Amino acid sequence: MKRLLLFCLFPLLIHAERPDDLSLEGVSRAALANNPGVKEALEKWSAMRARIPQEAAWDDPRVSVQSRLARFVSIPPNAFADQTLSVEQMIPLSGRNRSRARAATAEAISAFEEVRRRQLDVLAKARAAYFRLANAYAQIELNRGNLISLQQIAESSRAGYQAGSRTGADVLVADTEASKLLEARRDLETSLAAEQSRLNVLMNRDAFAPLGKPADVPIEPMELPVDKLRALALSNRPEVRMAEAAIEAAKARLELAHREWIPEPALSIQGQRYNGASQAASELDAGISFNIPWGNHKKYSAAVREAAGNLAAARQALDAAQRDAIGLLRDALEKIETARHHAELYNDKIVPRARQAFKASQLAYESGKTGFSDWITAQRNVRDLDAMARQSQADCQVAIAELEAVIGADLGEKHAK
Repeated sequence: MKRLLLFCLFPLLIHAERPDDLSLEGVSRAALANNPGVKEALEKWSAMRARIPQEAAWDDPRVSVQSRLARFVSIPPNAFADQTLSVEQMIPLSGRNRSRARAATAEAISAFEEVRRRQLDVLAKARAAYFRLANAYAQIELNRGNLISLQQIAESSRAGYQAGSRTGADVLVADTEASKLLEARRDLETSLAAEQSRLNVLMNRDAFAPLGKPADVPIEPMELPVDKLRALALSNRPEVRMAEAAIEAAKARLELAHREWIPEPALSIQGQRYNGASQAASELDAGISFNIPWGNHKKYSAAVREAAGNLAAARQALDAAQRDAIGLLRDALEKIETARHHAELYNDKIVPRARQAFKASQLAYESGKTGFSDWITAQRNVRDLDAMARQSQADCQVAIAELEAVIGADLGEKHAK
């Protein structure tokens, strides 16, 4: 509890910003720059890029050296060679290395999309935590204001009871309502601490590190045309791009399987030296060798069928990824519309009418036309509706952040400032 109070009262530093200047933009930037999951994905992407030149390279040349150690028969010095040096190089005429490089390039693209997915998820979680943290502060502030009001009512009721103008039940009801607010405040403080920890972890900071109070971010009017969002989801969503990259990799591996039928020659140069010769090299030979795959029909045919099956599966995976993207898009839009509808309804109609009802109840109570319990009930109703209105605003902001993670694109900077 003491630590939580320190979080709220003392100006401590968060990176280069003051805690009271905690902004959505700063949190987003820090999470993307420091999150370990994003860094892990970046390292994997870097490793996958390093595979491309490996797959595109030729096979290493082979060097062979032989020297006669002993001869146990008598022969003329130049009858046989005693030292032999040969160099052999495989020539990739079939283009297998280029096919392997194309497959590695597609896999590197897939790794890059995994980086984007990590970034989008971290960004959505960080923004959602920011909005929930702002909501927790707002709920605590509402709780504090209502508690002050109830405590004043309780004191007034207690004074009236002592003067004989109020009943003891009025005092007990007011004290009970105030106790309920104190209990609710403790739950709100727990939620606030949880969101602070979540934000710190996402930014790769110690969970106990202090965070300032976030600036309130109003809901900006946003156009969300379904056709545009569908196009964005199908073109920008990392899972769709990963599925497209998987198709390209499968095509390259099918091409590689077909090229395995093509023999690849190996050129060799061999130099020999005789003991009785004065030259460094007595003979120089050149040769060529190549594999013969046609006799192993079952092996290479099976490889082609395997690659073709993987390509067909990759195409089905792309179709599934596209359908999943559209399904998630619809769910996200429904969530946004529901939350926005609730926020507008509470702010424009329900809360103003509840406040009018509370004022009318207060006037009726002061004039003796209604009881104390009706007045307290009207005040509790306003308090609960205020909290629900603020919660609906946070839900709408969180839903927008989740939508951006679904489609893989930022919907605009206006709401992220």
